This record gives sequence, structure tokens and C-alpha cells, in this order.
Amino acid sequence: MRASCLAVMALLLIASRADAAIIDWQAELQRCRTLRENIAPLLQAGEGISSVGRSNRSVRRCIWIQRLAVRKKISGAEVW
Repeated sequence: MRASCLAVMALLLIASRADAAIIDWQAELQRCRTLRENIAPLLQAGEGISSVGRSNRSVRRCIWIQRLAVRKKISGAEVW
């Protein structure tokens, strides 16, 4: 009985993680495009993408999303 309850709990945990890992690629890429337009003046002023990325969590997430999207060949993905 305990083993079956433990197995059910493990399956529920795995299933909840699988749902959380689903990424809406087009929405994320659009959000990253908007963010990129906002930080473009900083980049043109001579700030490197790594220094901008270190100071802002959303920039780091967008860099990660873009790299992952390029690797998975998602349409609309750009290299930062």
C-alpha cells in the first residue's frame, strides 16, 4: 500500500513538472523582441550584452530563450 501511494505521489510530481516546462515559444520570442528594442540604446551606447544581461534577470532569460529557440530551430528565433 505504501509503495503504491509513493508511486502515485512520484507520478504527480513528475506530471506537474512536465506542465511547468512547456514554453509558449511565440509569446516568449515576442517578449524578447520587445525587450531587445528597449535595451538597444544601451547596446548602441557601448554597453555589452553581457553587462546588460548581468544586471537584469529578464535579459538573461531572453538570452537563454533565444539560444534554446535557435538550437531547436523555432521559427522567429534570432541570435543575440
